[in-house]
Amino acid sequence: MAAALDALNDYGPEGAAFAGGTWIMRAPIRHQPLKARHVAIGKIPELTEIRIGADAIEIGAAVTHAALASAVADLPEFAVLAAAAGRSANPAIRALATIGGNLATSDFSAADCVPALLCLDAQTEVSSRSGRERMSLKAFLTQRSALAPGQLLTKIVVPRSRHKTAHARLPLRKAGDYPVAIVSLSLDVDATNHVRAARIAIGSVEAVARRWGRLEAALLGRPLDPARAAEIAADLAGEFVGRESVEVPPWYRVSVLPGLVRRATAAALGA
Repeated sequence: MAAALDALNDYGPEGAAFAGGTWIMRAPIRHQPLKARHVAIGKIPELTEIRIGADAIEIGAAVTHAALASAVADLPEFAVLAAAAGRSANPAIRALATIGGNLATSDFSAADCVPALLCLDAQTEVSSRSGRERMSLKAFLTQRSALAPGQLLTKIVVPRSRHKTAHARLPLRKAGDYPVAIVSLSLDVDATNHVRAARIAIGSVEAVARRWGRLEAALLGRPLDPARAAEIAADLAGEFVGRESVEVPPWYRVSVLPGLVRRATAAALGA
């Protein structure tokens, strides 16, 4: 790790970290120049570990989507993360793509794991030669494009809970396509299924994934009903401005949100 951080610092703006490479290797297709130098971090032990504790799980930034999905498959509170990591792209990509790359690539608006980790209230750890800094994922997303060359996302820390979670995505046409929209949610419900706490994150609709605070507030104290949740989502969806793309028009990304909210809440209830 120390050698990697030294190399990234020394290379400055001409260098970049390279783990799975699933985004970097397609730079020419996007008509983006490759960096002059890359630092291979995909086999650094600290970055490839997943530690499951009683209160939280710690995920190294070079953990692949496939490894992450397998590691949390039997942890019910991380159903949203297992689905996000285990259904994104296709099997070949999931075997290479890393969680750190998913979070750190600021141009990748359709990353599945970003909304999943947002709804789980994840923290990120950024390392450099001068030390390590812990920040919320929301804060990291606002700063990631401005990180200094010698700074590297090294760990994601996710608290454990008894919440019900789910991840719903609408792909364009088939496996491997980017999702039109993503709804990830984490809900705390009482014995009568009334919502005591809600964290709902939306991805792929706008340039950067974010929490849907108004919908979270609207569900509090109500019985968790998928149809009613979709109706509320339809009333509130106008706050989103869909991003432009060659695949679908902006309005369509917004229009599918109520249906995805219905699917996600039904999945959280086990329906």
